[in-house]
Amino acid sequence: MSSFSVEVSKRVFITGLFLLVWLSGCVSPKQLVYFQDISSTPDSIRLAPFSATIRPGDLLSVQVSSLNPEASAFFNPHPAQPLTAAPSTLNSTTPLPAYNGYLVAPDNTITLPLIGKVAVAGLTNVQAASQIQTRLKDYLKEPTVSLRNLNFRITVLGEVARPSLFNISNEQISLPEALGLAGDLTVYGRRDNVLVIREENGKRTSVRLDLTRRDVFQSPYYYLHPNDVVYVEPVKARVASVDRVYQITPIVLSALSFLAIIASRW
Repeated sequence: MSSFSVEVSKRVFITGLFLLVWLSGCVSPKQLVYFQDISSTPDSIRLAPFSATIRPGDLLSVQVSSLNPEASAFFNPHPAQPLTAAPSTLNSTTPLPAYNGYLVAPDNTITLPLIGKVAVAGLTNVQAASQIQTRLKDYLKEPTVSLRNLNFRITVLGEVARPSLFNISNEQISLPEALGLAGDLTVYGRRDNVLVIREENGKRTSVRLDLTRRDVFQSPYYYLHPNDVVYVEPVKARVASVDRVYQITPIVLSALSFLAIIASRW
């Protein structure tokens, strides 16, 4: 191939690359900025309070201690060992979480050794721990109880860097923190229309939040609840550009191939 043909081929390639980049669309820098209406002066915003309450189906870790460690151990489940996935489904070294705890039954209770059923649904972790502690005083000397929800989880989907299901260890997480766990929104994610889906008491509710405005801090959806789903929609430029790429890319590639063949014959 002559140097002239090589030069023509390079120009054809650069032209095609430019066309594909142009087809990918663009996003205004203003669309990427969070909390745009917060001024540069100190600002105070009252947050909507939230304390997670226990619900049927929750898996609770109940750790009991007292002045008699041997007696306390009777109330503590043995620690679960991580399960290993079968090689046919996952890598053989990939651990699957397995937790020992007390499952909240449909009748709103958990069943503990000796003391039997304890109604915990509708209570916060602190309230439930206090109730269990009171019941344990008949069996232990100066008992203390630590209670955690092992299946507090949220799901983040859509135009984020790492969509996934996340387990929340501290049982409180805000919407911006959840998006941070998912690697933040991509440049194509709509910051002014983030959907939060919530299921509680047999009802499914949803709301769209505008992360470009300060009043999102006052929303009852600012703090996420267990099993909330966060969905980030793509901007119209993203959708339109994908459509254009799928429609025009075969034409562009065919044209580039044709020009490359012509150039190789010169």
